[in-house]
Amino acid sequence: MDALTIERVDGVAVLVFDLPDEPVNKLSARVKSEFEDAFGSIASDESVSAVVVISGKPDIFIAGADIDEFVALRTREEAETLSREGQAMLDGVANFPKPVVVAINGACLGGGLEFALAAHYRVASSHPKTQLGLPEVQLGIIPGAGGCQRLPRLIGLRKALEMILTGRSIRADRARRLGLVDALVPNAILREVAVSAARRLAESMPPRRAPGGFAAALLERNSIGRRIVLRQAAKTVRRRTGGHYPAPLAALEAVREGLSHGLAAGLRREAQLFGELAVGDVSRKLVQIFFATTALKKDPGESVEPSAVRTVERLGVVGAGFMGAAIGGVAVAQAGVDVRFRDADLEGVGNGLRGARRLLERRKQRRRISRFEYQRLRSLLSGTTDYSGFAARDLVIEAVFEDADVKRGVFAELEDVVREECVLASNTSTIPIARLQEGARHPERILGMHFFSPVDKMPLLEVIRGPATAPWAVATAVAFGRRMGKTVISVRDHPGFWVNRLLTPYLNEAGWLLAEGASIEAIDKAMTRFGFPVGPLTLLDEVGLDVADKASSVMHAAFGARMAPAPGVSALVASGRRGRKSGSGFYRYEGGKKRGVDETAYAFLGLRPAGAPSVAEIERRLLAALLNEAAGALAEGVVRSARDGDIGAIFGFGFPPFRGGPLRYVDDLGATALFADLEDLATSVGERFAPAEPLAEMAGSGTRFYP
Repeated sequence: MDALTIERVDGVAVLVFDLPDEPVNKLSARVKSEFEDAFGSIASDESVSAVVVISGKPDIFIAGADIDEFVALRTREEAETLSREGQAMLDGVANFPKPVVVAINGACLGGGLEFALAAHYRVASSHPKTQLGLPEVQLGIIPGAGGCQRLPRLIGLRKALEMILTGRSIRADRARRLGLVDALVPNAILREVAVSAARRLAESMPPRRAPGGFAAALLERNSIGRRIVLRQAAKTVRRRTGGHYPAPLAALEAVREGLSHGLAAGLRREAQLFGELAVGDVSRKLVQIFFATTALKKDPGESVEPSAVRTVERLGVVGAGFMGAAIGGVAVAQAGVDVRFRDADLEGVGNGLRGARRLLERRKQRRRISRFEYQRLRSLLSGTTDYSGFAARDLVIEAVFEDADVKRGVFAELEDVVREECVLASNTSTIPIARLQEGARHPERILGMHFFSPVDKMPLLEVIRGPATAPWAVATAVAFGRRMGKTVISVRDHPGFWVNRLLTPYLNEAGWLLAEGASIEAIDKAMTRFGFPVGPLTLLDEVGLDVADKASSVMHAAFGARMAPAPGVSALVASGRRGRKSGSGFYRYEGGKKRGVDETAYAFLGLRPAGAPSVAEIERRLLAALLNEAAGALAEGVVRSARDGDIGAIFGFGFPPFRGGPLRYVDDLGATALFADLEDLATSVGERFAPAEPLAEMAGSGTRFYP
């Protein structure tokens, strides 16, 4: 395979890692064997006094372990052996008789960071693409090659736990402040500085420094202080995960063992826990999601030649309100494109520009961009009350009032201004794209781009292809959505598209349960207990009760009695309650924070909570409504595959990732069992639970959504 080459520079062996025929460097069994052979030859070479490990890839140091080897594991013993082999290799690096320096540019993640932790000195480039992290918990496992042991010893317990338990990566400048890297330099001189550091270390290894600073000395370097930190971390993990994700607690256990009983004991426990988690159901589900999202990043959304996809460098946004400003701001921040707003008056334009700039300011304050980058990106924002500057746009997204006639009017105006190859997109959540294509001279370039609020935080984008939309237009919108940092699914033009199609019966059922005497707290608690980040009534408050009420009426008109809304939401809207944005809905809000159930909501609804149905019955009915709709919508071709449907539900409204998505969850339940439950609910509760036809077919044939 020859992933490694050795170059000798003034007594320093520069080991260049460049995995052939792969876009990234990753650690596999064969790569580990090559590293061991290379270090063996360097150890016996008397002309070499130190080692530098550097990547031959432009933006990758080591992206982690080879996940294909990981998913091939079938038993706990196999997984534990894999962990022990990785630990043994990195023990060899840590105990190597000559100084080992790593030169990091680009992603240094998972096993890559564990490799760096085993080295004696770390030099990182200051390039923004240099990111360091241990993302294993996001795959339902823990760092298994010594990361749970070496990171706390290097940077202190609390900072290490912050990285390990969240799986979030950090930029090189923060890594330098934490002491995770020893030197930060421009990439142009990375190799030169690393070689110089290696020669210096060969002459005199630096004394070990105490990690974590003065606070760590007081709190972390004694058994009592460590117990306090670990106990508080465990409490935080249980609150955040609801007990659904075992990996963070296992990581705490591995860290605790190592700090209490030494490195060797910690490594043994780390390998044992890795073995248990790697073949567990939660990890398997999270890995499936990882593969699905990775595949989506390469999926153009339509079968087109790569040359057919237009490059978007200039974006127009018509409607500079809350959503329009956020779309423009994210486009500038993530994709670095020129953005021009258009609104009816200068006040609207100004509001849009301020909203987009605020997003950039937040990124600067969080040190995600420098002040120089902030000024550069800010200069890409402009606005107008007419269409001046729109003739040069590659893509225009309208974010005006949710009314088909208004949106069609905008497109008619745009067609008089923009070039023929400019894509026109509607940020609509309910209006069929077919209606927006009516009367257009070039309907083939009109489509939907449904962003979710808040745009800078919600990861999903639905690209909706209307009946006349050309494949090149879809592929162009999908590609640009990815540049904006979104997970993109391609959706057919059906009422509600995918996310709102599934949410409507789910949210409606919450209203019916409320009308039957279930309390607001019980309804939300049932679904957070199941694993949703928020319950359905909190979600309604977040979306906006007025927005949800309008969407519900559209879906009712499209699907009839099956999606008839419960009366609760309309009654609250009529009373002036619109959810979080108005300060009241099902809950009270003060200073933007939720302050508990608004008990007066019951009076407006004419209800009094009676303690029934039970929490178990609430969960049963809400899930049955959602899963039934998912099966029916997939059969209608609303999304192209079960993969897209599950990713849309997970990233669009928070279906629990550890359950794999609604369609994979149906497979776990069994279509036969779900079909029987729906038939029972249709009889006992109402015809809205009548099983979707594909579930009947699956129940009869024993088929599944996934092989």
